[in-house]
Amino acid sequence: MKELEQIRTMYQHKNKDIHNLDTWNEVKNLFLGKNGYVTSCMKEIKNLDPKDRKSFGEAVNQLKNEITVLLDKKKVELENLEIEEKIKSMPRLDLTIPTQEECGSLHPVTIVQQKLIDVFRSMGFAVEDGNEIETEYNNFEAVNIPKHHPARDMQDTFYLNNGQLLKTHTSASQNRIMKKYGAPLKVIFPGRCFRNEELDASHENTFFQMEGMMIDKDVSISNLIYFMKTMLSEVFGKEVNVRLRPGFFPFVEPGFELDCSCPYCGGKGCKVCKQSGWIELCPCGMIHPNVLTMGGINPEEYQGFAFGLGLSRLVMMTYGIDDIRHLNGKDLKVLEQTKVK
Repeated sequence: MKELEQIRTMYQHKNKDIHNLDTWNEVKNLFLGKNGYVTSCMKEIKNLDPKDRKSFGEAVNQLKNEITVLLDKKKVELENLEIEEKIKSMPRLDLTIPTQEECGSLHPVTIVQQKLIDVFRSMGFAVEDGNEIETEYNNFEAVNIPKHHPARDMQDTFYLNNGQLLKTHTSASQNRIMKKYGAPLKVIFPGRCFRNEELDASHENTFFQMEGMMIDKDVSISNLIYFMKTMLSEVFGKEVNVRLRPGFFPFVEPGFELDCSCPYCGGKGCKVCKQSGWIELCPCGMIHPNVLTMGGINPEEYQGFAFGLGLSRLVMMTYGIDDIRHLNGKDLKVLEQTKVK
């Protein structure tokens, strides 16, 4: 028994000297190997007096188990330490870096919108962000669409519990912007609009427009034609002609439908323009005196024009997209065509 205690004490000292798996193997063989201290004690059991064999055998087994548990624990520590050292020596790896080489690109609406913004900025227009949630007043009354006006039937939208609504057109920002800047002003305000529509290839419940206004003294329709023609020529990269057709919109007087000559066939007629040579683009006109008055601008002193450009439609024309629902969808084959290589 005294010898077993000496072996236990000896192991406790040796355990402190184990710093790697090589020294671990040496210590294991020294105590539990074929000729180790504990193994030698177990061989002596048969030489003891029969009455002492049981107690001595139990003590030897207990010592063997103790040393085995301590060796196993030490081995786990050494293996973990070895793994940590390997990790430290490895090149730093950022697991957040995408593994695919191909990257995404800007959405086609974003690309065309930014191009339009650049064109209008070059002509002196400021750029404003419009609210997507608007008051009923700004969306309807402030643009000369009072309650029970038939134009509201064409702009059914989504109402919130607080009485506000999702704007149906970018014109909803006109009143706020006029009150913010006063006159004179030149500003565009792109944005996302919402309507309760039956979905098909040309109708979506979520779409994009770009509104523009110019208010100053002696502003006329000729100013409107100049800016729209310049903008379209820049977008399509070629000279285009524009024409105005009479149209009714409550917030302008007189009101027009603006068409541009088809950029695909040069006005000769094709499937895009339905053989007419012209493409209907946007409503526009001279801002109604009531709208100017509600915006805090004297219509006797200032005049202005406004236009509502169908941004989603212009994107479809630019990239040959035949279904407006693709712009809010996930079809990468459609979006891939706008990717910058």
